[in-house]
Amino acid sequence: MTRLTGTRRRAGPVQIMNDNSKHSPSSVPSAPARTATRRSVLRGLGVATAAGTAAVCLPAAMAQAAPAGRRTPGASGTYTLTLVHLGRDGAPTTGYRTLLTALSGPDAGSGRELKESPSTVTVQVPAGRYLLDSTISTRPVGEENWGNDWLVQPRLDVDRDMTLVLDARVARPVDIRPPVADATFEQAGAFAKVTYEGVTGFVNLMTRSLDLRVAHLGPDTERGAVRTWVDSYWSRPGGVCALGYTFQGERALTGLVRHPAPGDLATLVVRAGVPASGGGTALVEFSPSEGASPALGLPVPSGGTGTFLLTPERGNWDLVYGAQPESEGPANNYFVLGRSFTPGSTTVRTFDTPVFGPALDSSPGARPVAQRNGDTLDLTVPLLADGDGHTPSSPLFTASTVTLHRNGTLVATRRGEKPGHASFTVPAGRAAYRLTASATRPRGSVTAAWTFTSAATTTATDLPLSAVRFGPDLALDGTAPAHTTSRVAVTVEGAARQSGVRSLTVSVSTDRGATWKQAAVTGGRITVTTPAPGKAVSLRAALTDAHGNTLTQTHIDAYVTRAATGSR
Repeated sequence: MTRLTGTRRRAGPVQIMNDNSKHSPSSVPSAPARTATRRSVLRGLGVATAAGTAAVCLPAAMAQAAPAGRRTPGASGTYTLTLVHLGRDGAPTTGYRTLLTALSGPDAGSGRELKESPSTVTVQVPAGRYLLDSTISTRPVGEENWGNDWLVQPRLDVDRDMTLVLDARVARPVDIRPPVADATFEQAGAFAKVTYEGVTGFVNLMTRSLDLRVAHLGPDTERGAVRTWVDSYWSRPGGVCALGYTFQGERALTGLVRHPAPGDLATLVVRAGVPASGGGTALVEFSPSEGASPALGLPVPSGGTGTFLLTPERGNWDLVYGAQPESEGPANNYFVLGRSFTPGSTTVRTFDTPVFGPALDSSPGARPVAQRNGDTLDLTVPLLADGDGHTPSSPLFTASTVTLHRNGTLVATRRGEKPGHASFTVPAGRAAYRLTASATRPRGSVTAAWTFTSAATTTATDLPLSAVRFGPDLALDGTAPAHTTSRVAVTVEGAARQSGVRSLTVSVSTDRGATWKQAAVTGGRITVTTPAPGKAVSLRAALTDAHGNTLTQTHIDAYVTRAATGSR
């Protein structure tokens, strides 16, 4: 069982209080960790934990409990709260962890934890509204895993001396199961957020045992003040089942049964390309965008695939694809965030395959990659996005250059920085600019040259840059069969996608750019005939948008060929 807790004021910082400590055998236990190649990834809490618990740091004002049955001398405005903990057999138990989170009063925004105390414990607390949650753990006779009963009282109004009985017997099972026979349960998390007068309390339970039960205690809260969710992760050969359900209302959950049918789920297939640095294994982390979740990392070998079955009703989902380098150096991550899915759908995403080149996301809300603010030009153009347009955090390159000319005169050259990244200070007056960015990879290179006019701005203003994406049908090792004719998709992104394309010319070379042959763009595609095995196809595009801004984009050795009988 793992716990992380926190509270938040709307006008203040988030407080995440934890120590990542593990229980001793006499403490409230966690289920034993399953030996696996997958990695648990705690998302949305700001920290990752081991298979243990997270303890709460107590404010000095709450650090000492008064003796049972007595008020703290001189503690004006405090009351005696007695908590009685009962296990599944109805007998008193010390196998518990109870947390009081103050939502109002002098200690609003802080938490107090009780664990491994006598089954009945008495504390002095200031008057106010509290969120209470208690996990009572039991190891059934003959069972390996511990059972966890999670009791949540979203509304505890302390305005008098009172006694609460926390009875594990009122909890009801959480029964979430995927519709596939080859799935093995790995871990689950149950979470609750309660908001009251601008303060939000957050409580959770994470477990590697299927024996999880939950219950709401006490009266209802204000309308919509309680948000609860449960995420359950299952492993299967080459894949993960990620089943999550979320609820908004006035009460916490009392039990939850979900047995989705195959048509209720969406399928995400992740294809791992073979990077130029060689083979290896990528780690795919997939979790809900909103709310913490004990996500399960899936290792996918280069040239292989991994499959996620997921519940679309959990909301949007985030995917992080991490390609580990063969030698020392930073891991190269690709982020695909905030994606929605529909029941019964299948989505395929391929990472780390050609054609590598600039990608300019022009969808609403996309982060700008090239702007002028006053007299400064700032560029963060992803010059080496992979074939599906995923932007790498640490692209593989051997050299990079960004050069800026103003009215034909060199302003500056930046070398060796992340491809497509640079900043320049220029005169305020309106002028014609030529911006050139290039990057060399272990095999091949990418160059993009843009022309546009610009003057000083009073606010950050996007530069009118465009990009052309090429989409050949390639194997996961980035190759196409030799001596074959195929259709290659051509897509325009950036400013030209918004303003319109005045002209677009595409050319193909099979001798590394020594000679070029124009290829007609028909229906958004060109026709390419590949050369002999081991040779490469190079691509070039010349574009002018509706406002006269231009792009010349060149890919030397965009992709290579293999013997036609090679496997895909």
